[in-house]
This record gives sequence, structure tokens and C-alpha cells, in this order.
Amino acid sequence: MEIFVGSIPFKFKEKDLIDIFSPYGEVLNAKIVINTFTRQNKGFGFVEMKDREAGLKAIKALDGSDQMGRAIVVAEAQKNKESKRKK
Repeated sequence: MEIFVGSIPFKFKEKDLIDIFSPYGEVLNAKIVINTFTRQNKGFGFVEMKDREAGLKAIKALDGSDQMGRAIVVAEAQKNKESKRKK
């Protein structure tokens, strides 16, 4: 299950995402989107969890939670309409 994570602190690293999601189940991958010019994260990323049920529990528990003074947004990732058209 792919999960969108928004409003993440700019100091967050992919390891931080793995650390906060791991208590809910196996994390397969974590990716923070980085600005190619400034090398700073753009404030959002994605987490892929092995099990959908664990992912839903993580979303429920972590959405709105405080991470380094910021309330993060956690939701199921939506597929990009543009990428669907190309298939």
C-alpha cells in the first residue's frame, strides 16, 4: 500500500519516515521528494507498506500527529491521472 505523507518537517530524512511507520507494520520503502536545486525536501513524501491493513492503521494513527512541531498529513496515495492515461 502506498501512503502519501505531507507537511513533513524539512529536516526529516527517509529513515525518520521508516521509524514512525514501522510500529504499524513492515515498511518496504520510504521516499521524500527533494528539490533538485536546493537539496531541501519539499515537505512531502511517500511510504510503501507491505500490508494494506497495517497501512490503514498507520494512516489512522499518524494523520495529524506532531512530528518536530508540525502536524503531518497522512493519507492513501492517489494515482496520478496523467500516468493512468499513458498506460
